[in-house]
Amino acid sequence: MSRIIPIVPAPAVHSEPRFSALPPLSLYVHVPWCVRKCPYCDFNSHEAKQSIPEAEYVAALIADLESSLPQIWNRPVHSIFFGGGTPSLLSVNAVDTLLGAFRARLPLSPEAEITLEANPGTVEADKFAGFRAAGVNRVSLGIQSFDDHKLQALGRIHSADEAKRAIDLALKHFDQVNIDLMYALPQQTLDQARHDLNTAIAFGTPHLSAYHLTLEPNTPYAHNPPPLPDDDAAADMQDMVEETLASAGYEHYETSAYAKPGNACFHNMNYWGFGDYLGIGAGAHGKITSSAPALAPGETPVLREMRRKHPRDYLEGAVRQDFVQEKRFVSAEELPFEFMMNALRLNDGFAPQLFAERTGLPLAIVQARLLQARDEGLLLTSEERIAPTEQGRRYLNRLLQMFLVD
Repeated sequence: MSRIIPIVPAPAVHSEPRFSALPPLSLYVHVPWCVRKCPYCDFNSHEAKQSIPEAEYVAALIADLESSLPQIWNRPVHSIFFGGGTPSLLSVNAVDTLLGAFRARLPLSPEAEITLEANPGTVEADKFAGFRAAGVNRVSLGIQSFDDHKLQALGRIHSADEAKRAIDLALKHFDQVNIDLMYALPQQTLDQARHDLNTAIAFGTPHLSAYHLTLEPNTPYAHNPPPLPDDDAAADMQDMVEETLASAGYEHYETSAYAKPGNACFHNMNYWGFGDYLGIGAGAHGKITSSAPALAPGETPVLREMRRKHPRDYLEGAVRQDFVQEKRFVSAEELPFEFMMNALRLNDGFAPQLFAERTGLPLAIVQARLLQARDEGLLLTSEERIAPTEQGRRYLNRLLQMFLVD
């Protein structure tokens, strides 16, 4: 029978968190423009009608970082992630300028993982070569499907042939390449989903992400849903994805992420391990653990921030050195759920001591909920590891709800 660390009396949830060390730190850079907004997308992205204000935005990002330096002073940065939107809309010169500015202002680890998201319709051979020369060492390609009809239904601007060409180009310049795929697409069959997956596997990239298409609120798909596979068909596709990638040597290490051994994405692992990340750019979110904040009763040193969301508002705010739209210290009551919401996405879960290291709170605070989740077959517990069961992974929302504040 699995065991959990011995139950001890739980202190009140408003106990003051105590951190033995600050979490690892990453930098997230948001680029909020796309050539076309996809009907399923709820990210902070905006169609670039003509050209983007690149020089102005690059200057704003650097100023944004400079204004945040007191929060992270002298803390090593282990990864940088350019997300969006479509970061590959940026010119090589813009990315080179930004990375040079980051290196000059941050103690960037020599082995730092530097990822740039790219869409097949916005890349070309010399651009990939330039991104690599600037210091990008990992590319994530938003392929989604290798079926032209499905790509058209998803509102993508590239074709299947352009997707394949982009992967070939990426592999010529980068050792670390991720392919993003989606399944349960409009009118998709199991065989079509399998064909997409096998096509991706044949390229041999060390990392694959496979996402179930969902109808997010306030998107065109939510307002006018396309004909989607039913729940049973979608579950069959999920089973097929897991079995096929396991047979191909990929480890299923997070809800939607698969990697060959040693090739998990460090940046995202830091998110899921409840590490810290500074987010700069329009609408970027951040989580920073402060070493010595002035706290109100019930607050913790964990600070959540969001930058001004619309690119226009962000650029106008940059003139005033006023980048942050929302900020708050997470309450002690919320902190356990926030940790679990991330850490339980990992198939291997987390070591029990990580909870205290990343929240500053004793694990005993959630002991009763851990035991309840274990008894319901959603969680495996031991002195070495707390992890979701297969059932817990399938019903992750139910598992996470158990850690919500009553």
